[in-house]
Amino acid sequence: MSSASTGCVAFKAACPDCRARFELDAAALRLVIGGSRRTTFYSFTCPRCGASVRKPAGERIVELLTGGGVSTLRSV
Repeated sequence: MSSASTGCVAFKAACPDCRARFELDAAALRLVIGGSRRTTFYSFTCPRCGASVRKPAGERIVELLTGGGVSTLRSV
């Protein structure tokens, strides 16, 4: 996570399909917090190839994403 001069938070990410590396703002990410580690993840669409990417989110990732303003959904 890095802070831009405008005060916006940018998150570093990578696409497993096209292997591109890029930065995304909070609006481009979604966080789902489930009842277990298996159901807690973040997702985004790769800006280069358009693939839907879903990655597991541990405690530290959840802290960083929620602290950076990423939209969060809690699943039951």
